[in-house]
Amino acid sequence: MPTHVKAPTRIQAAGNKPKLIDEYIGRVTTQTEGVSIAHMRSPGGWVEPAQRPEFDEYTVVLRGTLRVESGGEVLDVQAGEAVIAHAGETVRYSTPGDEGAEYIAVCVPAFAPATVHRQAD
Repeated sequence: MPTHVKAPTRIQAAGNKPKLIDEYIGRVTTQTEGVSIAHMRSPGGWVEPAQRPEFDEYTVVLRGTLRVESGGEVLDVQAGEAVIAHAGETVRYSTPGDEGAEYIAVCVPAFAPATVHRQAD
């Protein structure tokens, strides 16, 4: 029987400002280890510590601009665009614009605090 997810689980976010993470599929909501799918909403000026995750992260920006820093380069990913952060890459996400950003993040395998490897600021 298919698994019906009637509501996401709110996950605590890292960063300097409150960010909303609603996990629909993943280790917390559905005990799924292979993939996680979350709806993210971050305010303008939000920034999180750099990380070197053990998973690939596929992100589709729905609204605003998501800044992705990696390897000395900066990508500003706009609404209607997507970005892939590959496992083992150091990456830092932020939303520098006043409007913040809304996006969907898919992690393969699923996000886990033990596999994200956040770095100290």
